[in-house]
Amino acid sequence: MSSTENLGPATGSASAPIPQVLREPPRARSAAGGAKKVFWIALLAGLSVLFLYPFVWLISASFKPQDEVFDNRLIPRTFSWNFDEVFGLPDAPVLSWLLNSLWIGTLAALGVTFVSALVAFAFAYFRFPGRNLLFALLLATMMLPPQVTLIPTYLIWNELGKFTTEHAWLPHIGVNTQYPLWVPNFFGSAFYIFLQRQFFLGIPRELFEAARMDGDSYFSMFRRIALPLAKPALIVTFIFEIQAKWFDLMSPLIYLRDQALFTLPLGIKTILDRFGTGGGGEGEWQIIVAATLILTLPMVVIFAIFQRYFIEGIATQGRKG
Repeated sequence: MSSTENLGPATGSASAPIPQVLREPPRARSAAGGAKKVFWIALLAGLSVLFLYPFVWLISASFKPQDEVFDNRLIPRTFSWNFDEVFGLPDAPVLSWLLNSLWIGTLAALGVTFVSALVAFAFAYFRFPGRNLLFALLLATMMLPPQVTLIPTYLIWNELGKFTTEHAWLPHIGVNTQYPLWVPNFFGSAFYIFLQRQFFLGIPRELFEAARMDGDSYFSMFRRIALPLAKPALIVTFIFEIQAKWFDLMSPLIYLRDQALFTLPLGIKTILDRFGTGGGGEGEWQIIVAATLILTLPMVVIFAIFQRYFIEGIATQGRKG
């Protein structure tokens, strides 16, 4: 028997099947890949236009006169600077409302970021009996809708206001003050604690053990090691919270009575009530859309500045998942 007869059918050049990929010409494969790429680019471009159009329309409408606001032209036919009218409204201190929103949002975001990071570091580093049970109870609080605790929280602040009024040496911290808008953030947030704990768990424990051997305290380890390495998580927390406080209407609507204490969303609501057709006004929508643009732009700027850290934080979480 010859040597060629000993070869199996798989080794014979004539009978071996040619893979489908090899049978396709390289040019055809390149054309198919290019078509898929064009399809996905067109899909993403269409979705981008769909999501960006309302914001572009808002910018355009902010520079139109009253009778052209809803003409749906992205380039105004007649240019009108409506912002002088917004900031010059009688009994509507828009600049004061803007500053109120800025400092309340900053305080709330800084407070919840630091306190949540401190608690998250404790859950990630320390080993103690009942740690998992406590963490499960913490996460369980996320199942409660905020409407459930709305009335009890209001009653607490109302009683605090009465108590501080009776004791003149204490600052007034009840209803019709801005304290209820940012002080609760200094008690942390279950969601942010969970988010930052995942980052702290990804830091090698040997770094902390080496720091302990060098004589570092727990807070020193938290400040020198944990916080710098968890910067993406901290920035994500800060952006999330300042955005939530910036656009929050419910809390100021419940707690604030004095117009000078209003935040920008609540102030814009009063402008809408005054100049919108539903409030008996003449429908001066050019003022309302200009005020809305003032409310929106700061968050766009903040996200543009910190988007690198924001995307890095989301990507890190995805790799851990």
